[in-house]
Amino acid sequence: MGSNNDLASLVGHGIKGRGAVSNATGRYESIVKIAVDDGWRTSIDERVVTQWRDDATRTIITRNQSPDIHFDRSINPYRGCEHGCVYCFARPTHTWLGHSAGLDFETRLYAKRLAPELLKQELAKPNYQCEPIAVGVNTDCYQPLERELQITRALLQVLLAARHPVYLITKSSLIERDIDLLTELAENQLITVSITLTTFDTELSRKLEPRATAPHRRLKTIQRLASAGIPTRVSVSPIIPALNEEEIDELITKAAGAGAISAYGIILRLPHELQSLFPEWLHTHYPLRANRVLKALRSMRKDSLNDARFGHRMMGSGPRADIIKQRFKLACKKAGIAEGRSIELDTTQFRPPHGHGQMSLF
Repeated sequence: MGSNNDLASLVGHGIKGRGAVSNATGRYESIVKIAVDDGWRTSIDERVVTQWRDDATRTIITRNQSPDIHFDRSINPYRGCEHGCVYCFARPTHTWLGHSAGLDFETRLYAKRLAPELLKQELAKPNYQCEPIAVGVNTDCYQPLERELQITRALLQVLLAARHPVYLITKSSLIERDIDLLTELAENQLITVSITLTTFDTELSRKLEPRATAPHRRLKTIQRLASAGIPTRVSVSPIIPALNEEEIDELITKAAGAGAISAYGIILRLPHELQSLFPEWLHTHYPLRANRVLKALRSMRKDSLNDARFGHRMMGSGPRADIIKQRFKLACKKAGIAEGRSIELDTTQFRPPHGHGQMSLF
């Protein structure tokens, strides 16, 4: 599948159920395609359909050395994400596959159906050292395709059998399907779940993250997970100044009331193609606020739309960033929950899968 520029909507038009409003050619392509409005847009919405294919990866655990996050390894069962969140920092990774970070990211998906078997093989290696694995960091591991393929559930079964700790993050209520596995992991101090809660404004949510679970339904998910004894955090991310910034207190307060034990937040990041995709989206859906939002972002990113430096990329810098951090901290204190990571997982119970390691020479 190549880039899907023929499906691109011009700036100034939104596509129902989709986040991106364009489909620019990826930065690694030698030929650039440009969408032109010829006035015949009557059926464009009908032609933007989701397709998926198998991913050919041979390894499943991705490792990192970032000082900004509290885990050094992760698993993403899917490439691309149908939720269509326009702010997703993973969008630029789709250009590695020859696709666009725009509409292609949310309509051209890849599924790692061999992930459970690959995970068994990696956990069984003699030199494997157990540390928590984060699942669903880049793309949502409970996006709609998971309902059919159940890759995430199979991964959780492998991790449970190996008594391996795991961090889960999602914005989908589909996670409730796996409460049986999550409860058993929680009983052994092997899991925390983070539910992303961005806004309670239903109109904003439909435009910002069009195919994700509705915000108030996510609140119910927090309640159900917490009631089952599963340590649940809320991710108030991304924080977008002059757009959802004013909801910080309400989001944290209601999440705490539903049973969340801690909260953390990340200020909007705009790496690579997002520096054009997000402004396009803003000017399309919130034209009167667009310049104000972008100016606020620049004030926290050294007069740029992105600052990739460790220690700055998650929360920014400058007076406005400091105010947001203080407000977040105070909101957590008032709600009676912790800020950031609040529970350590147990790595001592790990038992490698049998029959998947290197065969003996004799």
